[in-house]
Amino acid sequence: MTTSSIKAESHIEGGRRPGRWLALSVLVLAVLLVAVDATVLGLATPFLSEDLEPTGTQLLWIGDVYSFVIAGLLVSMGSLGDRIGRKKLLLIGATAFGALSVLNAYATSPEMMIVARALLGVAGATLMPSTLALIRNLFHDPRERSLAIGVWGAMASAGAAVGPVVGGFLLEHFWWGSVFLINLPVMAVLVLVGARLIPESKSPNHGPWDLPSVALSLVGVIGVVYAVKELASRGLSLDAGAAALTGAAALTWFVRRQLTLPAPLLDMRLFRHRGFSGAVLADLLTVLGLSGLVFFLSQFFQLVQGRQPLEAGLAELPAAIGAVTTGLIAGVVARRFSVRSVVAGGLAAVGLALAVLTTLDRGTGYPLLGASLLVVGVGAGFSFTVTADVILSSVPKEQAGAASAVSETAYELGAALGIAVLGSIVTGVYRGFATPAGVPSDIASAAHESLGGAVEASAGLAPGTAAALVGSAQDAFVDGLRIAAGVGAAVLLATAVAAWFLLRGQKLEGGVEH
Repeated sequence: MTTSSIKAESHIEGGRRPGRWLALSVLVLAVLLVAVDATVLGLATPFLSEDLEPTGTQLLWIGDVYSFVIAGLLVSMGSLGDRIGRKKLLLIGATAFGALSVLNAYATSPEMMIVARALLGVAGATLMPSTLALIRNLFHDPRERSLAIGVWGAMASAGAAVGPVVGGFLLEHFWWGSVFLINLPVMAVLVLVGARLIPESKSPNHGPWDLPSVALSLVGVIGVVYAVKELASRGLSLDAGAAALTGAAALTWFVRRQLTLPAPLLDMRLFRHRGFSGAVLADLLTVLGLSGLVFFLSQFFQLVQGRQPLEAGLAELPAAIGAVTTGLIAGVVARRFSVRSVVAGGLAAVGLALAVLTTLDRGTGYPLLGASLLVVGVGAGFSFTVTADVILSSVPKEQAGAASAVSETAYELGAALGIAVLGSIVTGVYRGFATPAGVPSDIASAAHESLGGAVEASAGLAPGTAAALVGSAQDAFVDGLRIAAGVGAAVLLATAVAAWFLLRGQKLEGGVEH
């Protein structure tokens, strides 16, 4: 080893890798990419519905198939990154993400859109675990790492804020497909600059990538999530039962296989750490409680309260502002007080804010909505940042990819389940509204598919009948939203109590690792 490489190595061992903050700024572009893509879809939904004319079920699939596929592949991709190199996987995934964004933008049917979203999920699964794992290996000083994770979380929140605003601007000037094309310049910067700045890292003791385990995790996760979705929307059925049994069997087989492999896809011993398990559970249930509601809030602002897309995007800003602000200081606050008080307190705040939204009606003023969204952002910023820190700090750095993947799997699985369960509640309540007299059966049928369908179908009716139809549809949509907010509040408050007990005694690291 040369003198210069010895100096460089000692520099890294001291917890201060040169250029680490510049490398971080490139890494978080990937997070921005995924966050923007997730939020612009909700805003584009009314336009997409008008153009592609999906059924209510197809609309839910367009919303959640992306999360289904990501959830099914994250563990596999995190493990693949540990083996072939996290930087290499990140750059391949970012390139594919950009190319598939074009396919999404030019989809010409609901079926094509669902397939395009699924393929985008495959690419998205390569991005998130790679970014967190690379942060784990870039920052050896735990306090610096806490700040880096805060920046990572803040950029995810900033993406959630930038997505609706940029998306709103694009939707007012271009067609709905343009919201996917904004991924291209971000992807280009990530690939070109990341190739030079980000250091490669991989696990030194990796075995072969076990393809049977990959297949089992994919079948297991998608089977279970599909079963929950079917049960929530249609009740007990043969399809739901078969999917649940298949998914449960595949996941059981997956766990048993991991315990026997010398180099498992996912080291199940990670879950013996109470802090790790508690943080993962908190993430999953928090996102479950939030995601279904957030998915439908954009439609509420546009189709119920009549806001333009840009105005609807700006209306959702308080949540992102709260999350960005608290994400940056979460590590300091958790060291000053305690991990469990920050996480449980954040979750309780989100739960109470969702409880306030159970009072929603068509004429609810923005001050109440804006304040509730701000509290949601503050609570989520504290909770997600500290749980991500706990998850990464609980494992050796060689397993950073696997641990990051578990964290992201919980997040995406929670999003898929949230949209499936809470989304099905909103859809189920909505479809039950009474059709006003004088509405032809074909228009009534289209109106019952989705709120966007009702607004579009009413265009051919007499003004009084059209107003009655849209009013009934809006009331039913808001009723569903209120019930979903109540369920989300109950989930969040229960998760806050669970986090208080599971994270007892958990601390963030204080010293530099060697």
